Amino acid sequence: MKKVLILEDEVNIRSFVVINLKRAGYEAIEAGTGEEALRKINENPDIGVAILDIMLPDTDGFEVCRSIRANNKQMGIIMLTARTQEMDKVTGLMTGADDYVTKPFSPAELTARIDALYRRIGGDSMAASELLTQGPFVMNIRNHTLEKSGNRIRLTQVEYSILKLFMQNPGRALSREDILSAVWGREYEGELKIVDVNIRRLRIKIEDDTANPIYITTVWGFGYKWGA
Repeated sequence: MKKVLILEDEVNIRSFVVINLKRAGYEAIEAGTGEEALRKINENPDIGVAILDIMLPDTDGFEVCRSIRANNKQMGIIMLTARTQEMDKVTGLMTGADDYVTKPFSPAELTARIDALYRRIGGDSMAASELLTQGPFVMNIRNHTLEKSGNRIRLTQVEYSILKLFMQNPGRALSREDILSAVWGREYEGELKIVDVNIRRLRIKIEDDTANPIYITTVWGFGYKWGA
């Protein structure tokens, strides 16, 4: 059974999420503090998706997200917040989260986001061994790895999916809507800003000069283009 960690200090909300996760066929791993969440992840290395509340009694969800990403680039991470400020959303994504859900939320919405992340985690598991090579980059489709000039670049699942889309469409201008649909799924109802934030994260990892990107270039008023 697929495992999902839910980090939420409010028992009523956590119990509500757990019930709906079980109904959707997931095994729910519960945590009420950041420390407990990290311990549960160590005890359950097969957790595929983590749902992290931002406001916690001992730390915040951003720090937990950073700690997870320091050791695990593959796990899907969804930030759960009662606040709607743009900075919270951007901060969560820049610390390594793949998605965010704002309270109050529907069980169907949260389950759809989890389903989408799990599809990305396992989406290429049956793919034949294949290399995508462009410029200094080599992407191994089977192993989900990327190297630049022989050096490994660690990517999250979302970053990998976006870069794979670019490398499979060299020189083609992709709109934000194209990227959102291909990576997050057609049913995704989130904001286009999530694309821009992930592009920013990718540029930090792959560009020599993020102020003057040459690999992922901006097509003003439209989207982005891969130019390696």
